[in-house]
Amino acid sequence: MPPEYRVISLGTLASNTLWEEGGMTRTPHATTTLIMADSCRILVNPGLPAQVLHARLGERTPVQPDDITHVFMTSLAEDHRRGLAGFARAIHLAHEPELVHVRSKLEQAVEDASQHADEETLAICKARLASIASIQPAPDQLVQGVDLFPLPGATPGTCGLLISQPRATVLITGDAVATSEHLEQGKVLPTCEDLEQARESFQEAIEIADIIIPGRDNILIR
Repeated sequence: MPPEYRVISLGTLASNTLWEEGGMTRTPHATTTLIMADSCRILVNPGLPAQVLHARLGERTPVQPDDITHVFMTSLAEDHRRGLAGFARAIHLAHEPELVHVRSKLEQAVEDASQHADEETLAICKARLASIASIQPAPDQLVQGVDLFPLPGATPGTCGLLISQPRATVLITGDAVATSEHLEQGKVLPTCEDLEQARESFQEAIEIADIIIPGRDNILIR
């Protein structure tokens, strides 16, 4: 059987410049998707608080939180992993370049705060490091029919998941393709760490995918 997938929660941006918004309009969180393949239950981007995600999971599927075997994050932005602690029994995964980049930045921030005796910043950085301590580098294939698809640019290690289907190629893109408006207008997020790389990843995503599950919207059929 090919992998099955279902959107559990629709994400949103803090502000959408394509809606002519500015500032912090709402609390951002990534779209959360469940992939079911063989005995694996893979939750992608637990962007909402754990209690909320547990409820959404029960509303959308018969799967219980303890049934989740893996949690994969397309990036390690905080609004992609807010509910991670609520799936403690699962294996926590991210693309290795993203994990290396984020850990390196936080370790440097800890060192800088220590040198300047900035106890408040030091405590914050140590807490952020602790929050990603359980995350492991993801293998190239999570399970048969579910493969990593690197899409760097939004963050240095943004990585999607390619889901093989008999009649379609499904791609969970994370913030490489943010919303339906971004897809229609060929735009990437202005907050991307590397805009040129993000544009290349956007183009690669739309060339390969028949169905896109974007970072902050519902399923998009091309």
